[in-house]
Amino acid sequence: MIELDILAIFAHPDDMELTVGGTLLKMKSLGYKTGALDITRGEMGTRGTMTGRAEEAKEAAEILKLDVRENLELPDGHVWVTEETRTELVRVLRKLKPKVILTQQFDDPHPDHNHVAQLVRESARLASMQKYDGEFGQQRINVPMVAHNTFSRLTPPSFIVDVSDFLEEKMGAIRAHRSQFHNPNSSELETRLSSKGFLDELENRSRYYGGLIGVVAGEPFFVREALNIADPVQLLTHPMNLYS
Repeated sequence: MIELDILAIFAHPDDMELTVGGTLLKMKSLGYKTGALDITRGEMGTRGTMTGRAEEAKEAAEILKLDVRENLELPDGHVWVTEETRTELVRVLRKLKPKVILTQQFDDPHPDHNHVAQLVRESARLASMQKYDGEFGQQRINVPMVAHNTFSRLTPPSFIVDVSDFLEEKMGAIRAHRSQFHNPNSSELETRLSSKGFLDELENRSRYYGGLIGVVAGEPFFVREALNIADPVQLLTHPMNLYS
């Protein structure tokens, strides 16, 4: 089984692409092993089918060059932090052994997104406790560092990843989820995602965060923990951190 450097855990099959696809592409280009875990199959979505969405997720994973993509298959629209869901996620974390987890922000208006953020934090800690679910026979792992993608103006990002070189591929992975986005010939109900200007808005968002660090495109993250910085001079005098 592949052991991952970085694992994206998001509620629905297109959430990861919409938020951290560029970061995963960049990490892959740097030689890291990358993966994604979808918590649900998106079966409650207004558009598309569960089978179709699984095929779209597979196509997007190939574009993102992921080493692994799995689905926890919790019920869409009914994701809760329970003993059962924590145990299921702990088992996946102990199998894939990620060093870093990317996930959703807290206080997201979609309940599944908000619950996933909490589920990830709790499970990441529990996965380090050998006696938790010890009867299943898996070994404990070190607690992965958790970074939350953020889009709320109320939560300033702790850091922004420069994804300028990967914006086009990121948008390609997003478009692989074609059932969810604008199609003038579709007879399905329109959603915010399927509105004509949504993908342009999404790309503009990447460019906005890029602009904050003086590059073409960026993806923002928030971490709760204090970061141990070995060389603050190197960090703070990076040319793009001096951008004004």
